[in-house]
Amino acid sequence: MAVTRTFDAQPAAPEIAVRTISTADLRAVLSEGYRDFLEKRGDLIVVGLIYPIIGFVAAAVSLGGQLIPLFFPIAAGIGLLGPVAALGFYELARRREAGLDSSWRHFLDVTKRPGWDSIMAVAGILLLIFSAWLLSAWILYALFIDAPPQSVSYFVERLLVTQGGWRLIAIGNLVGIAFAALVLTLSVVSLPMLVDCDVGARTAIATSIRAVKANKGLMFLWGVIVAVLLVLGSIPAFVGLAFVLPWLGYATWHLYTRLVDRTDLPRHAAG
Repeated sequence: MAVTRTFDAQPAAPEIAVRTISTADLRAVLSEGYRDFLEKRGDLIVVGLIYPIIGFVAAAVSLGGQLIPLFFPIAAGIGLLGPVAALGFYELARRREAGLDSSWRHFLDVTKRPGWDSIMAVAGILLLIFSAWLLSAWILYALFIDAPPQSVSYFVERLLVTQGGWRLIAIGNLVGIAFAALVLTLSVVSLPMLVDCDVGARTAIATSIRAVKANKGLMFLWGVIVAVLLVLGSIPAFVGLAFVLPWLGYATWHLYTRLVDRTDLPRHAAG
């Protein structure tokens, strides 16, 4: 019986080499990602709108009665699932690099990659982290405010004019930063790598962690850049994410190609 592989069968597999990068590399990947977006702009805007729709649905659900306190955590936490939403853009970038047709109809071809089961394993981890973030946000609300929201205006008032509300904002943001840093560390290399080549989830995650450790300062800067762009894209009712998400998706692919030495990676036939 065939066994689907999501994590490496042999944990002692040779480490994949990672590189150190510079601020010039960050500027370059943002420029290259923006250029890629402009070249495929008509296609990517249509696909990118899927993500704002998810945001609208999440906002509508969270504004229903007792779930009002989760509105901001859901809106802010959307970025935790950004790497999963960008999978299709990694696939388009891979196809472009290989000289293949990279039109929008290949966006979902990522599901045909040899490492799809491993991709889903990492995506599942990110989903668990997102759920843990929402649970943490709910617990913090109960600790610092502990009053059922009667309306949006009542919730905002409690948040902004009470001592508990200010504590919730301060500690909640610190906790959110910790979750964002965890997601960045686990996914910045792993998901593009799994789209690119046939390695297990464990190897991909381990490589991502080592790449971040080797570039701590620059990865912190990259995280700030990503956070700022996601916030700016979310301000106009999430519509700006139709531009930001494809841009960051392409840029992250280019960042991966700089962070990882791909010389000896196990590649499958392009297509």
